[in-house]
Amino acid sequence: MLVFAGSNGKNVFLSVVDFINGFYPTPLVRLDRFGDVWAKLEFFNPLSRSIKDRTVQFLLRKYLNNGLSGHLVFEASSGNVAISLAALANVYGFRYRAYATKHLPETTEVLLKVLGAEVVRVDRDMIDEEFWRWVSEEAVRNGAINLNQFENVDNPEGHYQVTGEEIVRQFRSVGKVPRVLIAGIGTGGHLTGIARRLRDVFGDVYVVGVEPAAGSAIPGIKRLESGTRWVREVVNEVVDVSLEDAVKGVITVARSTGLLVGLSSGAVFHAFLRVRERLGDVTYLLIFPDDIYKYVGIISRFVNSA
Repeated sequence: MLVFAGSNGKNVFLSVVDFINGFYPTPLVRLDRFGDVWAKLEFFNPLSRSIKDRTVQFLLRKYLNNGLSGHLVFEASSGNVAISLAALANVYGFRYRAYATKHLPETTEVLLKVLGAEVVRVDRDMIDEEFWRWVSEEAVRNGAINLNQFENVDNPEGHYQVTGEEIVRQFRSVGKVPRVLIAGIGTGGHLTGIARRLRDVFGDVYVVGVEPAAGSAIPGIKRLESGTRWVREVVNEVVDVSLEDAVKGVITVARSTGLLVGLSSGAVFHAFLRVRERLGDVTYLLIFPDDIYKYVGIISRFVNSA
């Protein structure tokens, strides 16, 4: 179970499990060159270096209470959920089979194999509802556990209870009230859970969801119509961002703050620049889900002309 600020104050942990559960919160950092703009740096999560460490632990909680050692877990993912599950399989003693599309990034596949996961590539272009329902059926046929991050209500609920509460405490500690939340649309879990928590505590918070523009693929986020749940009930608007603009966002953040953020974070930052033109200088919260390192190959195609 994740807890707020569980570290002993010296960042010394007696086990990997203690480390995973006890080092929170992740940093909330003001991007002071851009005004009252705060970024939640989720690439400080310890395993996948992404917010998906939280998501996976929320989805595993009820199983961990009953013991997972020796069990087989199936999950559809071509990214950070797969990496986090593969890492946690070694911590808690279960076996993980990752079902990925034919576009599984080489870097992700290498990391999964280093961690000992079984990787099944499926001849499909994207993970959509048909794909994850098929994986659920495969799990039933094989007597495996399927967490189903796309439909499992523990996904947004975990972010409401833990990630959202963590952010509330951090803003209160500096006497700030976020008025605009900007986050990527993936499964919808962290966007929905955080948005609900902020609104319950702070009242009227304007929520912007970020998706890839039609014809663009940005790792970590997907278009709203692809089957993502929950998001429609919380977003005030959705901003489309191209891959090229996401890369520009990565570069702008790097050259103005020194932070090496990932492509979905770059998309979130680019969306911020656009909505700020209309919404003005209020207090913004940007969720940066992961860092740059898995995406260097993609970014390198653009950076020489930047």
